[in-house]
Amino acid sequence: MVRLVESMTGDHPGRACLVLSNDPAATGLEKARALGVDTVVVDHRDFKGDRQRFENALISEIDEAGARVICLAGFMRVLTPHFIAHYAGRMLNIHPSLLPKYRGLHTHARALEAGDAVAGCSVHEVTAELDSGPILGQAVVPVEPDDTPETLAARVLQREHELYPLALRRFLEGVRDRVDLGPGA
Repeated sequence: MVRLVESMTGDHPGRACLVLSNDPAATGLEKARALGVDTVVVDHRDFKGDRQRFENALISEIDEAGARVICLAGFMRVLTPHFIAHYAGRMLNIHPSLLPKYRGLHTHARALEAGDAVAGCSVHEVTAELDSGPILGQAVVPVEPDDTPETLAARVLQREHELYPLALRRFLEGVRDRVDLGPGA
């Protein structure tokens, strides 16, 4: 998230107006404040399972900040169709696999268990079906013979930091065709 915020300078068509987290201990909050970006915490635990009320609180904060596009990064809550519809066509996510492979969690372990030669990450538009929206970009990472889920995750994260700013820039410029970054890291 911090790299994404840092990328929005100079001629970049976007500017970060808010970093929002459902986790008060998220390290990105302090880093965002240090970059001069407003931060808000809407802790899902405060809503005791009332997802509608939680998401309405998120919507209120995001809309008040005037966000044109929502960029999810490390937000580990499944959002409902109500929330997704509110931001239809304006919400992106970064996912640590080469979608459509390995939707959901434990992507690196699943890639290793399957014996995949490559892994990577995808930026996609968010739709009501989990990790299934149109893919805007992918970055490939070779799987090394001695990889663990942790070592692979670290290399994929480096590629996420390259791909997400590029995909966001293109999205804000109205470019929806997919960009692919070849093997790296």
